[in-house]
Amino acid sequence: MPAMVARGQARPTLRDVAERAGVSVSTASLVFSGKGPVAEATADRVRAAAAALGFTGPNPLASSLRQGRSGAIGVLVEGRLRMAFRDPFAIAVLDGLAEVLEAVPTGMLLIGQSTKDPESVVPQLAPLALDAVVFSLCGPGEHPAVEHLAARGIPMFSTGVPNDRRIIQVRVDERASGAAIAAHVRDLGHRRVAHVAMPMLATSAAGPVPEDEVRAEDAFVPSVGRLLGFRDVFGAGTPAVQTGDGSSVEGGLIAGRALLDVPRGERPTAIVAQSDVIAAGVVLAAEELGLRVPDDVSITGFDGVDLPWLPHRLTTMDQRGREKGRTLGTLVRRRLDSKRPRSVTQPVDLRVGTTTARAT
Repeated sequence: MPAMVARGQARPTLRDVAERAGVSVSTASLVFSGKGPVAEATADRVRAAAAALGFTGPNPLASSLRQGRSGAIGVLVEGRLRMAFRDPFAIAVLDGLAEVLEAVPTGMLLIGQSTKDPESVVPQLAPLALDAVVFSLCGPGEHPAVEHLAARGIPMFSTGVPNDRRIIQVRVDERASGAAIAAHVRDLGHRRVAHVAMPMLATSAAGPVPEDEVRAEDAFVPSVGRLLGFRDVFGAGTPAVQTGDGSSVEGGLIAGRALLDVPRGERPTAIVAQSDVIAAGVVLAAEELGLRVPDDVSITGFDGVDLPWLPHRLTTMDQRGREKGRTLGTLVRRRLDSKRPRSVTQPVDLRVGTTTARAT
């Protein structure tokens, strides 16, 4: 830890960086803002001084706090924003969060982050004055923005990932939940079962789940947890495939075709999917192939969202997306009120619908 940011010492300032680099404060400022011409050798000297001092960039929040809050909560969304707005569970979480924050009052700033270049979100965050940051939806256990935000003293919240003690969490027990819905399928007498997972990694391709991806340090925590829960019930040798585009109907449709368009004796009698929209795609694939749900194949989801366009009511693990968002909002509000909220584990419920039946 650089000496100037050790516990009990003052946070380094832009002036400290300028003095160490032997340049003026205005020159150092130009290096960080990128708004003016600075010789590359000078810029390198300023960046080296900043690294040595542990300076992470000008803190716009500091000036805004002289007048009070900035009035903005950053919400980081894994992948492109359009994918989040296609996911009814993501929408439910954001809706619950917004409902609470409207009463603070404060606004939400949605920030989409590249799955291929996660480091790119840090310079996006650097110039923003934020009262708090919420990591929304799925993602890996570690995130490059955590150190940056912690250095700036910005409170962080998430729905379970990144897994860092400095982040206040609203978690579900992914593995136990995955095992619970798998046990429901097993108790209906199904033994020839398959699993359709969300991607293990940001770079995962559609198809069978590689074991090295399950064990990867940057694997997506919900994907791995639900898969392991499924395996706790049916064993590691049970077929498992993953989508290549997150949680989507299209991904479920492709996976469903691959699993179900086989001879009857090889076809699974039940498919356990990691999200409701993936499960909906599997249902559509089954019907496309002339199979009856649940008579020929039982299908389960995960999330508990409403899909009024689907001619079935999914059997699913309901993790109460809107309630999860409201809980996140409540924790943020308490932190803004100078309280010290703690992480919580949110219960989930098995909701039996019309897409599962006893094996025949």
